[in-house]
Amino acid sequence: MSLKKRYFLFICGLFFMSLGICLIIKSSLGTSPISSIPYILSLKYALTLGAFTFIVNMVFLLCQILILQRQFPYIQLLQIPMTILFSCFIDLTMFLLSSFNPDIYTFKIMTLLLGCLALALGVALQIIGNVVMLAGEGFMYSIVKKWRFGVGYTKTFFDISLVILAGALSQVYFNEIHGIREGTLISACIVGAFARFFIQHLSIIDNKGCLIFHLPFKNYNAKNNQTVIRTH
Repeated sequence: MSLKKRYFLFICGLFFMSLGICLIIKSSLGTSPISSIPYILSLKYALTLGAFTFIVNMVFLLCQILILQRQFPYIQLLQIPMTILFSCFIDLTMFLLSSFNPDIYTFKIMTLLLGCLALALGVALQIIGNVVMLAGEGFMYSIVKKWRFGVGYTKTFFDISLVILAGALSQVYFNEIHGIREGTLISACIVGAFARFFIQHLSIIDNKGCLIFHLPFKNYNAKNNQTVIRTH
């Protein structure tokens, strides 16, 4: 798969991630862990959710550099323009969904699940594209690389830490908890499973061991590096 296609997949992933984050927020049942802190800050200050997403991610990028120092891969500085694009997508989707406010709990749950699906699809497309990581993910992997912690445990601890910090900020700013509800727990539990499902059904491994994007109704000919449509 060409580099252009990989970047295209990654950018599509950013859009679906932003759509998923905004749908989860619009469900009024909480936020995803990665967006919990920017959301609380956007409630307190005049900047948009996208703007605070950029600021928080730049803090994560700085933490990566401080942790890895000379081991920091400079290709990951591409996190800066990618985060700018991601932040713009978030503000765009929040604007497009500004009039969408489900008020029945059943519709809120449906919105939450749709948001989880979109977020998971975005994560899957980024993994298949495999060009650069977003800053939050990069921060987590820098911890794994530096101290050799398990990825699963580090991811869980990272998400829990974000939610706890967001809850603390909300309590300080508003004397009550905003943005952390059952939807936060649901998204934390199911997005990973949905992402694995999308990766399994939207990619295969080529003869070089790389993930290749393909649609489920097509076969991939690894020998000739071609995708062919099934005829049976």
